[in-house]
Amino acid sequence: QVCEEVKAYLLADMAHISGLVAAKAIPSPFEHADVVTSTTHKTLRGARSGLIFYRKGVRSVDKKTGKETLYDLEDRINFSVFPSLQGGPHNHAIAAVAVALKQASSPAFQEYCQQVLRNAKAMAQALLQRGYTLVSGGTDNHLVLVDLRPKGIDGARAERVLELVSITANKNTCPGDRSALTPGGLRLGAPALTSRHFREEDFQKVVEFIDEGITLALDVKSKTSKLQDFKTFLLQDAETQRRLSDLRQRVETFARAFPMPGFSDH
Repeated sequence: QVCEEVKAYLLADMAHISGLVAAKAIPSPFEHADVVTSTTHKTLRGARSGLIFYRKGVRSVDKKTGKETLYDLEDRINFSVFPSLQGGPHNHAIAAVAVALKQASSPAFQEYCQQVLRNAKAMAQALLQRGYTLVSGGTDNHLVLVDLRPKGIDGARAERVLELVSITANKNTCPGDRSALTPGGLRLGAPALTSRHFREEDFQKVVEFIDEGITLALDVKSKTSKLQDFKTFLLQDAETQRRLSDLRQRVETFARAFPMPGFSDH
């Protein structure tokens, strides 16, 4: 309504949620937006690329004269992509996106996205049960944003410890943060592990591993000051190295029970 009042275009970027939108697992922005953009390698689970959707046809009708105003987005967007901003098309990437879109139209993909949502909620609940604070109190999609500040740790330190025990997560700012280098949050997602057929009970085990890693991070933080000192201590202290190795071995042993798609030896 605001966009209509000021004659602005409404753009929705659904990069993170496009797979869930395609599977009709969450509401779609297409009914409301004039332009919709998305990457193709997140919940859509395709190759790294991008998509731009735009409206055509009648944009508005003058109430007094009945004159129609048409959307003029097609030529402007096409020209801005090529030749303005992008080089020649990569046919292998186009083919890969086509495969991803074909998969996204299947019943199996719809069930996959429903499982992603169930797994994300199970992960959120397991974190709450262990006393963690979640931004927004939970999740309605595939992501969980953990506010680590009440625990006395930051996302940068947690991210590094988890990386050393073969758990991929990423630091993320939370409301009120003042630094993107040492933000208060840790962002966790469910799609990749769901593709390896993790289910709700498996995500509870994942949270157990994450909690153990954050406990280790808190111990190291109490013995160091700056972030660089923290990272150096992780690699040089013998007892910390032993604890990291033990946790990493248990994480990797657990993960080996879930095959990596496309790799027969994983």
